[in-house]
Amino acid sequence: MKRREFLGLIGGAAAAWQLPAHAQQSGRQVGFLYTGPKSVAASRVTSFLAGLEAGGLARDKVTMIARVTDGDPTLLKPMAADLADRRVDLIAALGPAALRAARAATNSISIVASDLESNPLRTGFIAANRRPGSNVTGVFLDFPDFSKKWLQALKEAIPQTSVIAVLWDPATGRDQRSAVEAAAIELNLTLVVLEIRVMDDLERALQSAKDQRAGGLVALSSPLIGGQTKLLAELAMKYRLPAITLFAEFARDGGLMAYGPSIQAIIRQQGVLAAKVLLGASPAETPIETPTRFEFVLNLKTAKLLGIAIPASTLLRADEVIE
Repeated sequence: MKRREFLGLIGGAAAAWQLPAHAQQSGRQVGFLYTGPKSVAASRVTSFLAGLEAGGLARDKVTMIARVTDGDPTLLKPMAADLADRRVDLIAALGPAALRAARAATNSISIVASDLESNPLRTGFIAANRRPGSNVTGVFLDFPDFSKKWLQALKEAIPQTSVIAVLWDPATGRDQRSAVEAAAIELNLTLVVLEIRVMDDLERALQSAKDQRAGGLVALSSPLIGGQTKLLAELAMKYRLPAITLFAEFARDGGLMAYGPSIQAIIRQQGVLAAKVLLGASPAETPIETPTRFEFVLNLKTAKLLGIAIPASTLLRADEVIE
């Protein structure tokens, strides 16, 4: 990342990263709307810029205007409105809450989303997968299969457990929650659903999971969770909860398991799609895309610390085993 781009990300107030006044205002202006923590926002922007470049748009032709809520939902609406008022050429929205805010702020500026939590048809973000029909396109994940696979992986690792806690961020919508609840019925598991709206809710939720005798934990996808995988892994160990989530970094940071797409790869894919739009494609005519790479990461060291014997069948399915 070039120095002026990086300065545009880290300058300004803690809640809203401002582009410095002396930064060169040339080429295309891209608003970057992210509801997760500032600690990982720079890496998200780097992946997006790599995608723009891979899509044929040189970095020196783009000025990034990043708006990061750092987990504060009250900042999202004014940040989206600010980007619309600036008349940026495109808004990159990360997550369903950012996408909803961007759509509410403008129906004329192109929006390219990366949303791993919503069904874009059912939520009304688009009219059809191949022809979205509005100012929105992006990378979306069809969720139901993942919920079942997460629960199956936990059930294999801890077969004696019948109660599973589920961390759910209501800002992501009900798609994930409905999918995991349906999968639990099929697998004869009882769920304890715990809401997290800000990161300060996380430890309280895991304490509640333990108090309710949950034997395992599923953390549903959310920009909040995706940006705090290390904290989640530490708390899961503190409360001795075998846990699984979408984000591979969770298992690499000390959590038990992760199964899902590479987040950085998805944001890069979002950048490639954004480059197409900035170079002339209409979002209304640009088909939505889905993630192309998935990985199952298993932390065997964590399993041993939790006293869990991972079955050979589970080990064989892992793309990466951490020992």
